[in-house]
Amino acid sequence: MKYCGIDLHSNNAVVAVIDDQDRVLYCKRLTNDLQLIMAALEPHRDELQGVVVEATFNWYWLVDGLIAAGLALHLANTAAIKQYEGLKYAGDERDAVFLAHIFRLGLLPEGYIYPPAERALRDLARKRLQLVQQRTLHILSIESLLARQINLRMNGEHVQRLDDKAIRAFGLPAHVERALMANMVVLRTLRSEIVALETILHHEARLRPEFVMLKTTPGIGNVLAATIMLETGTIARFASVGQFSSYCRCVDSKRISNGKKKGEGNAKNGNKYLAWAFIEAAAGALCYCPQARSFYDRKKARRLPVVAMKALAHKLARASYYMMRDGKPFEVKRCFN
Repeated sequence: MKYCGIDLHSNNAVVAVIDDQDRVLYCKRLTNDLQLIMAALEPHRDELQGVVVEATFNWYWLVDGLIAAGLALHLANTAAIKQYEGLKYAGDERDAVFLAHIFRLGLLPEGYIYPPAERALRDLARKRLQLVQQRTLHILSIESLLARQINLRMNGEHVQRLDDKAIRAFGLPAHVERALMANMVVLRTLRSEIVALETILHHEARLRPEFVMLKTTPGIGNVLAATIMLETGTIARFASVGQFSSYCRCVDSKRISNGKKKGEGNAKNGNKYLAWAFIEAAAGALCYCPQARSFYDRKKARRLPVVAMKALAHKLARASYYMMRDGKPFEVKRCFN
């Protein structure tokens, strides 16, 4: 039996193949070319038990291509892999061999390979969030410019309604006015693109039962329901509600020894988009759900407001898990009993 590990980089990949005795049969750095990598694996193909690829920023093309070629692919969760710190030498070749080694031993922490057909829609939702963040950046820039130049306080809604006539009425210096105009041009373009992406997301997501179930939760609308559904993927990949809550970054990250806290783990381990979505959902639930407000107030009386908000987000994450798993709408009594 043979096992393959691929240490993937931006422009090259180190491909290593070992046998069941940990003997290195092949190890070479190749340019990022699917046909070249396939040719390197072809002599070992019949005995390969699987191929492990690092979950780097550019893994889509390689993983999808090897799966299409009929190979058994495993995505390595690099955040959960740690080699022995006392090693005197470490390099890409050893990293590739190490991936194959822990796969052979059955110790590989695996990441989820999102199906390509669904992945594109999820990435479209992420692109929408990126554009929203850029829109906020330009709004804040305009607010700061007006406060600095003419001592005018203006909120984001008023900023987005500004037109060329209103901007000229401020009487700003020519170069300052041109800078403000540049912000407004970009802001209008971003607003148009965000609306277009939201239309596509809502059209695609509203046909799915998980989207309908999530929208029954107070504080979760079209955007948050689509984000939670798409970032979760299939709920069956989470064996328990605790795993899902951890993936949403809704649980503490700490190390306990003899009943005492000895440090913290990787607090960023999980999905940052789900973490954002449930915090936003918690903020909305405070406005629309009296039971959520009561829960938040009780927590805030004993802890900091940010901890209380995180606890409410945790509640909603747990409720969402059961809603998506069982196909049942939100029940306020079960959530805040």
